[in-house]
Amino acid sequence: MRFNVEGKAFQQQLQAVSKVISSKNTIKILDNFLLRIEGDRLSITGSDSENVLTAYVAIMDVEGEGAIAVPAKRLLEITKEIDNQPLQFYINDETKEIDLRFLNGHFSFMGVDANDYPLCRELPADHLRLELPSRMVLRGLENTWFAVSTETSRPVMTGIYWDIHEGDVTFVSSDTHKLVKYVNSEKAPGMTASFILPGKTSNILRSLLPKDEYDIRISFDSKGGLFEFGDYFLYSVFINGNYPNYNRVIPTENPFSLVADRASLINALRRINLFAPKSSSLVVMNLQPGEVILSAQDLDYGTSAEERLTCEYEGNSMVVGFNGVFMVEILSNMQDENILLRLSDPARPGLYSGLEPKEGEELVTIQMPMQVI
Repeated sequence: MRFNVEGKAFQQQLQAVSKVISSKNTIKILDNFLLRIEGDRLSITGSDSENVLTAYVAIMDVEGEGAIAVPAKRLLEITKEIDNQPLQFYINDETKEIDLRFLNGHFSFMGVDANDYPLCRELPADHLRLELPSRMVLRGLENTWFAVSTETSRPVMTGIYWDIHEGDVTFVSSDTHKLVKYVNSEKAPGMTASFILPGKTSNILRSLLPKDEYDIRISFDSKGGLFEFGDYFLYSVFINGNYPNYNRVIPTENPFSLVADRASLINALRRINLFAPKSSSLVVMNLQPGEVILSAQDLDYGTSAEERLTCEYEGNSMVVGFNGVFMVEILSNMQDENILLRLSDPARPGLYSGLEPKEGEELVTIQMPMQVI
């Protein structure tokens, strides 16, 4: 086999596919890219056994057909140094030796028999199909990814829950300290279904999805799904299990409201967080009409901090504690200039949202409070 490929485009697709390859594969051949000639395109596949990502790149002067597995780390290192040059691949089908030529030289190294590379699971004939605008999916992932749990003791919480309804898609994530619910009704799916997309897959998808007018085709069953968009095909095994009833933990009656400038509140919290206990990141909010007093104290080091912030507050005077690091995460992932924090009492969750509703979108974030000593 032989083919020519533009170095920069090839290297970009290798970088994209490398996101799925694990650094600790239990199956040795998954340390490789699978390269396959498909007419005038080269498919580049990577896998960690639960996720399979294939990217395509145009090739020229093609002779022969077939596939070969190539060590991923070596190929990434090589192409990184010569990504602005045209590349010529000469592959010996019998010995699997690869001769990679560029303008001023060449590299020789060994590939691996592609027949040993595991195939992607095929979906059954009765699988479900869904087509959504890429910006709709991207918004859902961007608004929820930061609240995905990393605690493997509760696997269902380590992914983003897609709750698909006739008229909208609801994306949900939670690490038990905070919960994000994002609803988008830009395009009605016309079906009812649900699945839990693993956190790793969600981040890969988020990094690859274009922000323009692409459509993403989703084919899935109860075990896994295939996401097709542009030059990419991403298959993922879904997380098995039942996601908790997220609507039950979202407060419906939080009568007290705090309205503040988002940027000012973030900056104040970052300063106060420097003095919060490392073990808890506890920040105390003393809410008074017209202002909120933020404070933190680290008894182990004998340090403390306090800062007043002008705001609009309607409700009873209240002292409530929250994890300051989580507060910054929540506020940083909101887009509104002013934010609304609704409260009821120091023992109940706070509910964050924007002041101005967005057409076809709803974003609600809750944060569990902490005990103030």
